[in-house]
Amino acid sequence: MDFQNIVQGIMPWFFSHGLKIIVILVGAALIIRFAKIFIEKFVRRLIKPDQVAKDPDAEKKREDTLIKIFNSTLTMIIWAIAVLMILPELGIDISGIFLGAGIIGVAVGFGAQYMIRDFLAGLFIMLENQYRVGDVIQIAGIGGKVEDITLRKTVLRDIDGAVHHVPNGEIKVASNKSQEFSRVHLKIGVAYKEDIDHVTQVLNRVCKEITEDPKWKASILKAPEVIGIDEFADSAIIIKVLGETMPLKQWEIGRELRRRIKITFDKEGIEIPFPQVSVWQRKELEK
Repeated sequence: MDFQNIVQGIMPWFFSHGLKIIVILVGAALIIRFAKIFIEKFVRRLIKPDQVAKDPDAEKKREDTLIKIFNSTLTMIIWAIAVLMILPELGIDISGIFLGAGIIGVAVGFGAQYMIRDFLAGLFIMLENQYRVGDVIQIAGIGGKVEDITLRKTVLRDIDGAVHHVPNGEIKVASNKSQEFSRVHLKIGVAYKEDIDHVTQVLNRVCKEITEDPKWKASILKAPEVIGIDEFADSAIIIKVLGETMPLKQWEIGRELRRRIKITFDKEGIEIPFPQVSVWQRKELEK
């Protein structure tokens, strides 16, 4: 008899409030499910892959990160709205909650302003494709290879192997050394006595040889060549060599070019000078 009384007492509440709660929960779950499908398709179409060959895993990771961010943010907002709609059905006055949330929000806002700044900066870094995992960049005075990017921070590993965690809000200028293409940039010093035209011919020949080498050909976008005399230094004439390579290949090709140039200069008898100082004895000056 008591059970029947309980059921009879619950049924009116269930039909007047319970069904609304179920509809709200089911509706929120369906909205989140379809929103996730829409967000994934939208991001995949919005983020266009680079025309220049890139690591497809890094490209997919960037898309997945953006999808995860949008999904988690939307899910949190929808469930928050659903909870606020359910509370009145349970007889809870939400006006006091809004007042308390406002006071707490002001207090938390002062402490979380830097975190919000980092999150916004990270979002724009990903949307604008400033850099990605695998790129070599210079940010906040630190250079290295990007190992991870989140909304809050960028993780770099420098040439010494040290790992740097840089808050995205601290990044004012990001210099990407491996986006689309890179440049091999050499400054070659030769003695003042050398025939510059002959040195130029020799350097261009070495550049042509490495460009035609099957081992290096695929990594070179624009053959290195002599640009001209860059500087009259104290002990040498500095000649500039410039070319374009695939991203991250400039250092490898630059090292190989220097090796070949040294070998060829030795064969051609072209002197690569070192700093020299002429010393005059006082007796010779008096003569």
